[in-house]
Amino acid sequence: MKSCGSMLGLWGQRLPAAGVLLLLPFLPLLLLAVPAPHRASYKPVIVVHGLFDSSYSFRHLLEYINETHPGTVVTVLDLFDGRESLRPLWEQVQGFREAVVPIMAKAPQGVHLICYSQGGLVCRALLSVMDDHNVDSFISLSSPQMGQYGDTDYLKWLFPTSMRSNLYRICYSPWGQEFSICNYWHDPHHDDLYLNASSFLALINGERDHPNATVWRKNFLRVGHLVLIGGPDDGVITPWQSSFFGFYDANETVLEMEEQLVYLRDSFGLKTLLARGAIVRCPMAGISHTAWHSNRTLYETCIEPWLS
Repeated sequence: MKSCGSMLGLWGQRLPAAGVLLLLPFLPLLLLAVPAPHRASYKPVIVVHGLFDSSYSFRHLLEYINETHPGTVVTVLDLFDGRESLRPLWEQVQGFREAVVPIMAKAPQGVHLICYSQGGLVCRALLSVMDDHNVDSFISLSSPQMGQYGDTDYLKWLFPTSMRSNLYRICYSPWGQEFSICNYWHDPHHDDLYLNASSFLALINGERDHPNATVWRKNFLRVGHLVLIGGPDDGVITPWQSSFFGFYDANETVLEMEEQLVYLRDSFGLKTLLARGAIVRCPMAGISHTAWHSNRTLYETCIEPWLS
């Protein structure tokens, strides 16, 4: 079938100039008959909220995605909202896993994960335990990936009589591990207790031997890109470098990711990901913890480029 342009050329050869002029008013209609170029579809986006959050917190993020990538299917998983987010993290991982499996099954081209705060740890565990996940970009939005060690309003509400210096007495007990925040409480002054008692973070970090370590590492390495976002004015994640896999040593000096044992040993794949250029670090100052998912500049700089 000849294109509209070539047809006009043929008519121009057969008709006198006056005849061509008579056709000009109909040119817009002829152009409408030309198929519009196919717009590339975007991969579905799955959003996982943080501690005490709900899907409503992400209304601005949804607006940004719809504006910049119209037609994108975005699912903000409405599970473990509010106080339910204090449930043990492995319980949450199972619930979120059941929710993401059918979404991934309908997206053979892959999906993107945007996971905020505590949700970033849930997502990292999902990537570890799912043998057949198809996550292209895992966007970790101000998440305590190497743990939390700081006095925050959340802690004061949950454990009003405890400070960070003695919270290990609660968190590193069987009772304490029933609270999500204790699953990633990381006291640098009691490392042995952390390694022995942590039922979640020490396992997904590969800091403690377990029979699934090799498989989990292999699964995690299926991810296309790991995008790490955080900043010095967060006010909740402590140290804020935990969002980039940095953390305190025993003297509370922050060691960056490349100085951490989990990186040097490549215990769950960080070193491998960095070597293949799959880790993106996007630090940004001036953003408080509750504003990460509503800041337009942050979205355009650190999130939107990875939503293919």
